[in-house]
Amino acid sequence: MEDEFEFGFTEDPKFSVERYEEMIRNHDQYFFDAQAFENIIDYYIEKNDPAKALQVAEYATNQHPFAAVFLIKQAQLLAITNRTDAAFNALDKAAMLEASDADIYIIRGNMFESMERFAEALENYEKALELAEETDEILLHIAYVYQNMGDYETSITYLKLCLQQNMENQDALYELAFCYDVLDNQAESVQFYQQYIDNEPYSYAAWYNLGNAFTKLGLFEKAIDAYDYAILIKDSFASAYFNKGNALVNLEKYAEAIEVYRHTFEYEQPNADTYCAIGECYEKLEQMDDARAFYKKSVKMDPKLADAWFGIGVTLDFEERYFEALHFYKKALDIDALNADYWFAIADAEYKLGHMKEAEDAYEKVVELNPLDIDAWLDYSSILYEDKRLVGAIEIISEAIKNNPEAAELYYRMVAYLFAKGEYNEALNYLELALGSDPEKHYILFDYLPQLQENKVILDIINRYSK
Repeated sequence: MEDEFEFGFTEDPKFSVERYEEMIRNHDQYFFDAQAFENIIDYYIEKNDPAKALQVAEYATNQHPFAAVFLIKQAQLLAITNRTDAAFNALDKAAMLEASDADIYIIRGNMFESMERFAEALENYEKALELAEETDEILLHIAYVYQNMGDYETSITYLKLCLQQNMENQDALYELAFCYDVLDNQAESVQFYQQYIDNEPYSYAAWYNLGNAFTKLGLFEKAIDAYDYAILIKDSFASAYFNKGNALVNLEKYAEAIEVYRHTFEYEQPNADTYCAIGECYEKLEQMDDARAFYKKSVKMDPKLADAWFGIGVTLDFEERYFEALHFYKKALDIDALNADYWFAIADAEYKLGHMKEAEDAYEKVVELNPLDIDAWLDYSSILYEDKRLVGAIEIISEAIKNNPEAAELYYRMVAYLFAKGEYNEALNYLELALGSDPEKHYILFDYLPQLQENKVILDIINRYSK
């Protein structure tokens, strides 16, 4: 008979692991108490070696057949390695030994959740809530399930309960922001985070989420203040610097934004999005060489970032290098073929190169993808007008008005085209509609057809509306 040694929980965990590995090497039979086995299992879990951890759990189950803890560990590890049936089986055995252990129901809930069997997941999590001492993580999981079911209101209820249990649960804070975002309920989001901050003024995550909510409401100054508090509490918070940079861009404070974006490099590796954002700031400052340099850094890091390829095109377009610009616009389009802005830039570049057919085709694509783009409709119709295709130009503007019945610019352009075609009565009808919509914009008509400034009938009608 082999010698049997006993190792107890008083031993250093590392010592237990060494003895266990020695036993396996020597094909011996040592006895470990329950605590020692738990330490060994946890050691292998921390080492990200679930196979060895599972081997220990099975060994522990043989030595301690009435200890539910090892069946629960076994189930956890079987679930990680996608052996779902065996995991459920281990949990059933654990429940027979220790039905009041909350972990049984939490792990079951996790597995049902990953299988998208949401009703069964909720049933197990609710059971776990009754048994567990600390419930914030269980409440968080219930919130996840409701999110997966598309019920964001109920998810918010459970996230708030989670935060009542543990004010420092960062995941719950971020998930709450996500739910408010999906529901497009930023006002309630602001209200919640402000109340939360009253109780937890040093929560950098709450200040950060408050900043994000203000950003979505277009309150950029307030957003910047909130991001500043987040940074004050956690000065290495790269995401807060990045979002503060975005808020400054929205306020057209491009030089300040560049400085803030650069701060992120002190706390995390530079990434393509930040390089692209800096490039855009330099572009807005019309420092095209700097802009292009950062856009190039961006695409080098992430060749799939369409906006950076597009940015390179914009810098070249600015320098009237339209042919080169077109090449980069098309690279952006290869990545995101349904981006109306890319098509618009292509249409404009083709027009500047004198490629009228290509420009016309591109404008057609723009208005198909974004029928609310008034400038695109105007430019599209201009190409036809310049080509003496007046009927076509009128048809385009007519279609534009159907999609944008409030846009005065379109009515004024229609007046110009109808006058050019000699349809004066119809033109005057449209002039009345244009002036009724926005009398201040009547200059558009004279920009397009200066000779109409001499037309007494038109001037009388404009004067009537201007008064």
